[in-house]
Amino acid sequence: MTKQQAHATAAPTSRTPVLVSWSSGKDSAWAFHTLRQQSEQYDVRGIFTTVTTTFDRVSIHSTPSWILKLQSERLGVPLYEIPIPYPCSNAQYEAAMLQFLDRVRTLPEHLTVSHFAFGDLFLEDIRRYREDKLSGTGFTPIFPVWGQATPTLAQEMIGSGVRAIVTALNPTKLPAEFAGRWFDRKFLADLPAEVDPLGENGEFHTCVTDGPMFASPIEVQPGRIVQRAVASSDDDDSSDKIHSRNSSPTYIYADVEPASS
Repeated sequence: MTKQQAHATAAPTSRTPVLVSWSSGKDSAWAFHTLRQQSEQYDVRGIFTTVTTTFDRVSIHSTPSWILKLQSERLGVPLYEIPIPYPCSNAQYEAAMLQFLDRVRTLPEHLTVSHFAFGDLFLEDIRRYREDKLSGTGFTPIFPVWGQATPTLAQEMIGSGVRAIVTALNPTKLPAEFAGRWFDRKFLADLPAEVDPLGENGEFHTCVTDGPMFASPIEVQPGRIVQRAVASSDDDDSSDKIHSRNSSPTYIYADVEPASS
């Protein structure tokens, strides 16, 4: 039985139906995996993410939409893209999210959900933001990996087979040469002591290419490294963090491209 076949095994209909906020990176992937491991309680019905239409990429992670579609296929669930402009103000972002909630409400009964899951780990203000914005909407936020120790969790992810490319970093928090590296034990060992091993303080962001949540690997490799100014209202990943949490003049990005044959 493949991983994806195991995921599709029938389970009681009383399970909580969930969509997972999908940044394309390791934390959201691990939140997805954690819920799938509790299949008697949760029915994971899809993933959702904002995509900046100007670049056709996930905001700060810079993951191209063609990778998102492959990730969705490997997870075996639908992908819901939420288009946002560039730059994108908080008001524009929140309006897009409200439209998405309306869309979820109108989904067929076997696809709609009551809960949204987020891969946040310890930032209290981000959790409060999510809880506040969903309050009164009829949807409930859940945080499957909340409070886990990031040094231990980083090692657990890697040990499980998670593969991810560092696709974006804040050069004021992490040296630029870390962009384009694989998120592996050597990467963790080389991180400056003050950097969170999962980048929870916005030091770096990743694109997941394999792991126990996927039916098969996505065959890609790190590509071109570029530096780009970040618009003041587009300085964090709106699907994985508060949309305008911090301000930073530039980010370093590593593209993701098909693996060489």
